[in-house]
Amino acid sequence: MMAKRKMSLNELSQQVGLTTVNLSILKTGKAKGVRFDTLESICRVLDCQPGDILEYRV
Repeated sequence: MMAKRKMSLNELSQQVGLTTVNLSILKTGKAKGVRFDTLESICRVLDCQPGDILEYRV
């Protein structure tokens, strides 16, 4: 989604209000979970729905 919006991780982190490190952890799938307000902020900035950026893994 970031590529579609031509947005860098640094730019997204500034607009969302998270550190680049925390966003990188989310992006690489190493996070155990994500807070709903964080997800909402990311979706607002990227103009997308949660299903556009989340993937269910077992």
